[in-house]
Amino acid sequence: MIELKNVRAGYGTPDAFVAAVDDVSLTVHDNEILGIAGESGCGKSTLMRTLYGDFSGGLKMDGGKVTGRFTDPDNGRTTESDAANFQDLWWDVMSYVPQGSMSVLNPIMKVEKQIVDALPKREKKGSKAELRQRIVEFLAGFGLPETVLDSYPHQLSGGMRQRVLVAIAAFVRPRLILADEPTTALDVVVQKRILLMLVEIQRRLKNTLVLVSHDLGVHYQITDRIAIAYAGKIVEVGPTAEVFENPRHPYTEALIGALPRVGQKGERVGLEGRPPSLASPPDGCRFAARCPEAQAICRQKSPPLVDKAPNHASACHFR
Repeated sequence: MIELKNVRAGYGTPDAFVAAVDDVSLTVHDNEILGIAGESGCGKSTLMRTLYGDFSGGLKMDGGKVTGRFTDPDNGRTTESDAANFQDLWWDVMSYVPQGSMSVLNPIMKVEKQIVDALPKREKKGSKAELRQRIVEFLAGFGLPETVLDSYPHQLSGGMRQRVLVAIAAFVRPRLILADEPTTALDVVVQKRILLMLVEIQRRLKNTLVLVSHDLGVHYQITDRIAIAYAGKIVEVGPTAEVFENPRHPYTEALIGALPRVGQKGERVGLEGRPPSLASPPDGCRFAARCPEAQAICRQKSPPLVDKAPNHASACHFR
């Protein structure tokens, strides 16, 4: 599907470059739900934009390679591309569900036009009335009435706006959907509904969903694999159930250990300190200053991400 090799991406000039994604290698497989988790500011959103090939707003790649190979299950047609050309595949082979619907939807344009404008030519066959009916029927599956099409974004609730974004992303039957914190600032009931929608779409289309969420409980419930990000690095990646059962990196273990459990008594132990600045990261392991197991080598040498079990890799000198 998509492969990242030693990717470095971030913001700034060559003389003052801040790598929000630093020497990251990761493979995104066909027909899976891959979760990306980690604290705020660890580079998750930059990683998602790099996967999508969205280099607006000053984001640029400063090394490495991102390649994609997408196969249409209906006709067997294969499309190959790289990050520099992924934009040609947007809203066709690849779709993106960002956080914050009001910052994405055009506030002065009705929803129907925004949906139609996002569709590729192959989806616009037939009359306008026929296309509208197809959109109405599709939105109904998301619990959205036809009146949504004639509304402006500010006339809809936050949950409805976010469902509109998910519907736009899914309508083109893409091979890859990237969802970056798609339930931010929504109430718990709406969050669950949107997540279930994304899962149902993935199961039906047998495509790939990459989901960013700071909520490890969400990852445990719906993802097949999980990648743990910390200070611009991927420190662990593997099957979700196995990572939760047997975390191979101290940071992952700390995150999981802080999760509430039914029947648990006493206070949960939080992770002290904060991640290092991406503008001036340490030479060694970026988690060393917060790691209870850190030794001298951890502060001197950055550990590589290597397999510690089949399909389960971590970046730790001692695990």
